[in-house]
Amino acid sequence: MKRIAGVGMTLLLLSACSTGNGFTAPPPGPVETPDPNAIVIGSFSFTESRIVAHIYALALREKGLKVDIETDVGPREVLGPALEQGLVDIVPEYLGTALQFMSIGRADPSPSTVTTHERLSEELERRGLEVLAPSRAQDQNGFVVRPATASELDLETLSDLEPIAKTLRFGGPPECPSRPFCLQGLEQTYDLTFESFVSLDPGGPVTVTALEQEQVDVALLFTTDPHIASGDFILLEDDRRLQPAENIAPIVRSAVIERYGRRVVSALNAVSARLTTEDLSILNAGVDLDGRMPSDVAREWFETRVGSTGSS
Repeated sequence: MKRIAGVGMTLLLLSACSTGNGFTAPPPGPVETPDPNAIVIGSFSFTESRIVAHIYALALREKGLKVDIETDVGPREVLGPALEQGLVDIVPEYLGTALQFMSIGRADPSPSTVTTHERLSEELERRGLEVLAPSRAQDQNGFVVRPATASELDLETLSDLEPIAKTLRFGGPPECPSRPFCLQGLEQTYDLTFESFVSLDPGGPVTVTALEQEQVDVALLFTTDPHIASGDFILLEDDRRLQPAENIAPIVRSAVIERYGRRVVSALNAVSARLTTEDLSILNAGVDLDGRMPSDVAREWFETRVGSTGSS
């Protein structure tokens, strides 16, 4: 597979051009010349995406394929063009948000996994991309508050915020104000206008710290975040169903499938057939709460749920 040299640096430059915010990405490691025959898997800049990228890599290596992983590439504004330009070949994606982004809002995601998957498949075909079978695992945008805030203000649902939103500070990733399933969606679906917006990381440690230190009152965390399951924060019910189906599925360049065929498709479909929402919560906790490496929890899950591997 033809691969331009210095893919890591190219992706780094793309990411730098796409952001102008207070969130600082982790410093890049040494840039190595990539293997021109390797399949490149890219991830977003949050724990879960890194883990699933490593799981995909293990599945492909089990089939004898060479794989490089580019973690923390950036948001969709970076990963979308990177896929289309062939800088990365595979990305673990979320159906509803991917459909809205790739169609530039022309196609509406649905709460139905089947419907959203079909619409996304149609949209990607014209871009030389394919979405493979979705997993049962879903992770949606969630909006959380501290337990004390929920108790003091009697908050259970997002609708409960409407009378008081103007007195609350909202925290989320830099792209949140323009995203239809983030702040833009909260304004349109719930008529919520907050006192201020604080730019944080995408549901990561910066957001957790901002909540704990009361720098924000409401913030975006992903629904599989272990801090929700542990009771550290209260997830407000999406009672007007703003969020669409967000099953994780691999988006793959058609050229990769044409070259490697069933080896790629069967390997990734085997992962999707076994990955569940509960798995995501456990995997995230392994990294965010227990301090383990994404590659380590990915390997443990893969060996247990899919099959043992001796690949590195």
